[in-house]
Amino acid sequence: MGAIVVSVSASSSHAFSKQMREHITLLVGLGVEGDAHCGSTVKHRSRVARDPAQPNLRQVHLLHEELLAELRASGFAVDPSDLGENITTRGLDLLRLPRGARLRIGSSAVVEVTGLRNPCIQIEHFQKGLKAAVLGRAADGSLIRKAGVMGVVTAGGHVRPRDEICVQLPAPPHCALEPV
Repeated sequence: MGAIVVSVSASSSHAFSKQMREHITLLVGLGVEGDAHCGSTVKHRSRVARDPAQPNLRQVHLLHEELLAELRASGFAVDPSDLGENITTRGLDLLRLPRGARLRIGSSAVVEVTGLRNPCIQIEHFQKGLKAAVLGRAADGSLIRKAGVMGVVTAGGHVRPRDEICVQLPAPPHCALEPV
């Protein structure tokens, strides 16, 4: 089987973790209906403080279940929705996707990947040592951010656990993901 949705989550408040749902609704150009980060302009408090008019490139947060398994094997107590993601995936190497990759999720929803999630201090407050666990170093010494990817909604629809995820890559040349 290919890539699938494991769980979906949303939160109307700016809490770190989100609540699992039976389904979420993605709204074009806005994000997850009812989620605190839904909107065409930035909703993350630190970004709003810098420039509230900047576009929201972080409408949807996707995280791979494989990271949760890796973290649990290292002694962390983490489950889907704990790290604030809207969609937990399985079988898709999110971190290797190029910027602009489109993820068709279920029958109609499409999320365009905009960049990497940059883990903040909240992840350390959630569990001590977790921030370091979601960061790594490549052979060249560059920082590897493993805390998932962010995207914008280009086609709306309902997303549910067990929905299939199909990847459409942008035309080459492909640009590696950077933090957004």
